[in-house]
Amino acid sequence: MFYSNNPLIKHKTGLLNLAEELGNISQACKVMGMSRDTFYRYQQAVEQGGVDALLNQNRRVPNLKNRVDEATEQAVVKFAFDNPAFGQVRVSNELRKL
Repeated sequence: MFYSNNPLIKHKTGLLNLAEELGNISQACKVMGMSRDTFYRYQQAVEQGGVDALLNQNRRVPNLKNRVDEATEQAVVKFAFDNPAFGQVRVSNELRKL
């Protein structure tokens, strides 16, 4: 039996516990509305790192390819707030003139 007070992983431990109680992984997954692949990923995470390994660990670095510098962003926001009736195209054209 796996126990956790963390609400982020309670449903994951619930799936693992239900499968253990029923003795049938397919039925437990059907009851919980999850795939068997998901069950096996959870099970492998628990085997490798314990219950705390079930926490989402997103290690992706944010993709900032389309990000503009802070000064440009502030200029656009200020101009848009000063002229709320202008659309995207007009704001873009007016800022190019500056």
